[in-house]
This record gives sequence, C-alpha cells and structure tokens, in this order.
Amino acid sequence: MSLGNFLPNIVLWISGFLLSLLFPTIVAADDGIKNAIVKLYTVTNSFNYHEPWAMKGQKTLHGSGSIISQGRILTNAHVVSDQMFLQVRRGGQAKKYTAKVEIVGHESDLAIVRVEDSTFFYDVTPLAIGELPETRDYVSVYGFPNGGDKLSLTEGIVSRIEHTKYAHSGAYLLTGQIDAPINLGNSGGPVIKDGKIVGVAFQSLRNDTYENIGYMVPAPVIQHFLEDIEDGIFDGTPDIGIAFQDMENPALRERMLMNKEQTGVLVSRIYPDSPVEGILEIGDVLLSIDGEKIENDGTIEFRKGERTAFYYVMQRKQLQSRITLRILRQGKEQHLNIPLTKPVDFERLVPQRQYDKPATYYIKGGLVFEPLTLNYLMDFGKNWNMVAPLDLLNFYDNGRPQPDRREVVILVKVLADEINIGYHEKKNVIVSLVNGKPVSTIHDLVHAFETHKGDYYVVEDNYGYKITLSRKKTEEAHAKILQNYKISADRSEDLQP
Repeated sequence: MSLGNFLPNIVLWISGFLLSLLFPTIVAADDGIKNAIVKLYTVTNSFNYHEPWAMKGQKTLHGSGSIISQGRILTNAHVVSDQMFLQVRRGGQAKKYTAKVEIVGHESDLAIVRVEDSTFFYDVTPLAIGELPETRDYVSVYGFPNGGDKLSLTEGIVSRIEHTKYAHSGAYLLTGQIDAPINLGNSGGPVIKDGKIVGVAFQSLRNDTYENIGYMVPAPVIQHFLEDIEDGIFDGTPDIGIAFQDMENPALRERMLMNKEQTGVLVSRIYPDSPVEGILEIGDVLLSIDGEKIENDGTIEFRKGERTAFYYVMQRKQLQSRITLRILRQGKEQHLNIPLTKPVDFERLVPQRQYDKPATYYIKGGLVFEPLTLNYLMDFGKNWNMVAPLDLLNFYDNGRPQPDRREVVILVKVLADEINIGYHEKKNVIVSLVNGKPVSTIHDLVHAFETHKGDYYVVEDNYGYKITLSRKKTEEAHAKILQNYKISADRSEDLQP
C-alpha cells in the first residue's frame, strides 16, 4: 500500500476512534434497545362536535412506542386517542398483534398499551426510565417516522430544558428540546441516553424559519405519569388555580412593600373552586414554593444554572399532596400549607381539546345546544383560529369562569322545521338566558327547559336577541324532528336523567 493510500485510512480510523470516545452513546444502535421498540397501527374515529350525535368517520395513523417494565408499552396519548382498533409490531418483525389501551394521560401526552399475547414479548429486555438529561447531552431517537417501514434512528443533542405548551393538551409542562429530527410517525418513540429512556418524542416546531427543533416529554414527566397510574387511574398534574404577574418593575415591588432581598410574583386572580380560595388573597406576593426561591420573572432554579417556571415544583407532586408557600402580605411574611386537589387547566372557562369523549349536547324544538370547547372550534377546519366566530374565539382565549358562568353554552344550529321558522340561519350563538333563567352551565339550560310550565320557550343570547317557540307545538314536533334528521337521542348520555 502506498503512503498516499495509507494516510487517508489513518485519518479515517483516527476520526472514527475520536468519535467513539467523544460520543460513545450514539455510535451504534443497541440491538437490545431495538428489540424493545414498537410500531403502533391505530384506527381512529373522532366525535363530530358540529353534529354532536355523529362521528367523523374512520381514519388510520401510526406511531411509535417502547416496551417498559411489567409488560407495558409506553407511547404518546395522541397516538392512541379516539382509537377504535389498535395493533402493534416490534421492530424487525413482521407479525402484528392486537393491543388495547390500558390508560391514557392526555394532559402529559402519555399512554400505556397492553398486548395480551405473551409471545409478543419473547426475547425482549424492557427499557428502564432514566433521569433528566443535561443540556448538550447526546441522545438517540428511535421510532418509525413516515417515509419507510423500518426502524429509524436519529441522533442529536439536548438543546434546552424548559416549560413549553403541549400541543395535544394545551398544558404547560416541562419539555426537553432536541435537535434530532422528529417527524410524523416518530411520536411515542423513546429518546435514549446510556441505554435508558430519558424522554418520549412527541412534537416538533416546523415552519420556514426553524429546522430540526423537536421536543420530548422528559423523564420527570414520564416518572410522574407512571407513579400517578399505579392505582390504575390517571389523576393529572396539580395546579392551584391562580393568575399572577411578574415583578421585574422596581416601582411595583416598592408598592408591594418588598425589601431588596425579596423576589417573587404577584397574585392577580384566584379562580373559583381553587384549592387556595380563602387561603391566598389577590395582592399576595409568592416568595418561594416548597423552599425554592421564586425570582421576579416567575422562575426557579431547578438545576444549577438552569431555570424554569416556578410551578414546576408543584407539578412534580401528585394530586392530593400538599405544598408550602412563603408569601408576603401587606409587608409581612407568612407560610401557608396548600392542598393540591385540582389538576392543571381545571380553571378554564372553555376546555382544551377533549379526547375519547363524545360531545355534550341537548336538542329542544330543533335547537341544538352544546358547551363551547376547543373541539368545537377546531371543527371549523384547519384555520379554525382565523375562521371561527370572533366572540367564540375570544371566550376561548380570554374567558375565565365566573360564579354566574362556568361554561359558555352555545346554540350550535337550528334543525329546520315549521315550528322554528325565522330562526333557521341562527348558529354559533352564545346563550345567556332560557325562560328568564341565567345559563351558567348546560345543566342550567336543560333544567330551564324541562321545568318550564309557560306557553312559550324563550332563548336569549348575549346581545338580547330572543328566540321564541310555542311550548305545545315544540313538544308535539319533538319526536318528528329527531326522526327527520336521523338523530337517535335528544341529548348526550351525560345529560340523561
């Protein structure tokens, strides 16, 4: 061999040797890991919120997962949401096995799937859950992204650890950002470091500006989920139901009688049914949470040199536990012990997207009523946030529950009939009163109709417009309207007497 041919080989060998020293965890895919990776084939059928007695029709999708302890498959909730039928296949194998969803945590976008056939697990070593990786740690993402049917392995680094909105649930929870590509089909696949699961790939940021920005559900959220479901029930992540503002402005801190050493956030609202109702007060300053100092921007140091939202301290706990707050009230410090009895986003007026759950609806005289949800808004189409009615969008974005309004009840549409002539074009109407009675929830609306003894039903919207129907004619036409529109029940199961 000539020296000219020999030198490039030495350079290649040295480069490979150095890479193996620098990045030992990503040099080659571990066969033991590959054996525990699963492809999920899901048949879904979602509920139609604009015609709440109907379904949208069957669709198929696929995702990824991994086999963990106790014969369980860990995946994303959005991979198995609204599923009608589910199969799984191990990487490198041909046979598909029928599977069942055991438990789902939509809030944290995690789910557990089971396969009853024990042969599915032959020669598999379950993957263990690791710890939260450090930023700049190298990780490997396993899964089955679109573009092929074989197991895919991509590699990258952990770019940051912070709170981010989970697209599936709308909850703000801890995430890990990674620069390994995450594409459709990767969802539910494990993110591996040192042979252990340190995250579950679940979403990515894709547009013309950003490239290779992927996110994983990090190990602490996975561990919280697995601990939560030990009793077979998903309870969720605690929230105390307040709104707050940061205190970076010096004049604001002076006005709240804070000294130079004190930092924190200002309580600006306490929501109805909050676990701190009657304990915290508007105008209190939260100084620390379970001994962790809250800075004026609302963050705590969760690891040396790394910060995230202060409510992460609370989110590490399980529901029904307690937490200690140190507050400043009128210039005096106090310690408060708070019960954690409510899950995240319980305080929303318009719920975030719901899954595996039919729409709540009620029909009277061809008038179709329903509580406003994100599902309803999203059924306006791909650009729902631009084409849905502005007053409904405003309630979704800015609405907060009040004692006299715990839901936004809307008139979805009018099923045309002789008794409701003149109202056939009414739709997406916010209901305020029925027969003179305030409508705080859909149950109030049902009660107002079914206890009414007058000659007319009167439905009043937010602007004072009144829909008036003859009670006698409405009752006579009720069954005929349902039959004409092929509707089997005038209300959803959760409103049955």
